[in-house]
Amino acid sequence: MKIKFKIATPERVVYEDEIDQITLPTKVGEITILPNHLPLVSSLMPGEILIKKGNEEMPIAVSGGFVELHNNNLVILADTAERVEEIDIERAEAGRRKAQDTLEKKQDADEVDFTALAAKMEKEMARLKVAKKYKKLRPSPQIKIEKDEE
Repeated sequence: MKIKFKIATPERVVYEDEIDQITLPTKVGEITILPNHLPLVSSLMPGEILIKKGNEEMPIAVSGGFVELHNNNLVILADTAERVEEIDIERAEAGRRKAQDTLEKKQDADEVDFTALAAKMEKEMARLKVAKKYKKLRPSPQIKIEKDEE
C-alpha cells in the first residue's frame, strides 16, 4: 500500500508520486504519515518534509502551507517548497542576514512589518537547516556550515 502524494506551490508542482511515508512539520508538532492514516487537515509550519519511497529519502524545505490527507491521497499546498538540491546556501544565508538586520534596525516596527520579517526569517532558517543537513558541500569562506546534532 502506498500514499498518492503531491506537493505544490503557487508557481509549480514540486513533487508528485506514490510514496511509502512522509514526515512533516505541523502546528501540533512533527508527524509521520503512513498508508491508511486517518484523514487529516492541518497547517504546515516552516521546516523540513522528509519523503520516503523504497530506500530513497527526499528532503524538501517548506515555509508553510496546508496539508490534506484523505483515503491515502495526500496533498500539500505550500507557500514555498524547495528540494535540497535546489537550495542555494549562500542566497539563503544572505536572505536570513538581511531579514535579521532589518528586524534589528526596526525596533519600533509595527506588527505587520514584524510578522512579515519573522516569516521571512523562518523560511530562510528552514532552507538553511535542510541544505546544511543534506548537502555534501565544502564550506565557503563566508559561510560556516555545521551539521545539526539532533
